Amino acid sequence: MRRPRWWAELSLIGVVYAAYTGGRLLVRGDEASAVDHGLAILRVEQTLGIDAEHPLNRLFTDVPALGIPADFAYASLHYLVTPAILVWLFLRGPARYRAARTWLMLSTLLGLVGFTLLPTCPPRLLDPAYGFTDTMARFSAYGWWGGEASAPRGLGGLTNQYAAMPSLHVGWALWCGVLLWRYGRTPAAKALGVAYPLLTTVVVMGTANHYLLDAVAGAAVMGAGLLLTPYALRLANRVRGTVEAPPVVSGGCETSTGERIPGQRSVTDTADGTSTAVR
Repeated sequence: MRRPRWWAELSLIGVVYAAYTGGRLLVRGDEASAVDHGLAILRVEQTLGIDAEHPLNRLFTDVPALGIPADFAYASLHYLVTPAILVWLFLRGPARYRAARTWLMLSTLLGLVGFTLLPTCPPRLLDPAYGFTDTMARFSAYGWWGGEASAPRGLGGLTNQYAAMPSLHVGWALWCGVLLWRYGRTPAAKALGVAYPLLTTVVVMGTANHYLLDAVAGAAVMGAGLLLTPYALRLANRVRGTVEAPPVVSGGCETSTGERIPGQRSVTDTADGTSTAVR
């Protein structure tokens, strides 16, 4: 299989990411609905006894040695690790890369559908009475982010802060983990493949950016994207074959040596130099 052109891949990834970012801005839900959805998720978790974000958030708030690194991880790792895995796979082989890239893009677009249908207020933006602390705002003096999400200072208004469900931080980390586990050649790579998505899940809850069920939904979105990937690849191959296949103008017939048209052979009369077509 021919290796994809790197510039074409960068363009494709850029277009999908721009659509994802722009889509998040265009589908901002109203604050009241987002808060209602967030509280509904919190109530379900409390009923089931799985609201793990509460104790984690208290721990990260009370222990800056945990909270500050967690904020840095939340604000930066998905920008670094995910592209690094893509480049690694691009260099390893075209088939692996195409499948992984398609899986990532499909899942990201599915996540955008989730943001559209279910705008959700993250725990950090709920009323303080619910017991959450926005660690990104609390420790913002230590990083490049401001009090609004994980965007650089002054750019918080360019983000959709109600895009908590599903958590694509967790989804993208799970994508990285699966690929590291599957294609990593060393025990350290496989261990990182397990640790990275688990660490990301703890970070997004401890910083009060996501509920546990947001993380579960992020994993579900990646699972759906994985199931759809073979169909998308087959469709892409079919389209590529239609575009690249040259037209057949001979109707399947081929000429042999000495033929003027398919199926006709010329025999030269050595006596007078004339030729005769033989069928």
